[in-house]
Amino acid sequence: MSRVSVRPYLISKDPEGSFRVVVRTTRFNSQGYPLVSSADLPEVFPTMTSARTYLRENFRAETTDIATK
Repeated sequence: MSRVSVRPYLISKDPEGSFRVVVRTTRFNSQGYPLVSSADLPEVFPTMTSARTYLRENFRAETTDIATK
């Protein structure tokens, strides 16, 4: 199991072709292993650029905080 924490925001493309954002929270157990929980945002974005802009404006996300899938 990796001890590297994941990026807090994930942008993924759904089967319909639109983009969705997942917000991930990482906490560590007593042995130092990461426990990741995630929550899907209800918003749907037509482009990846609009999803990134939304994260930057509403969550103050940096470029290094956003992962894509």
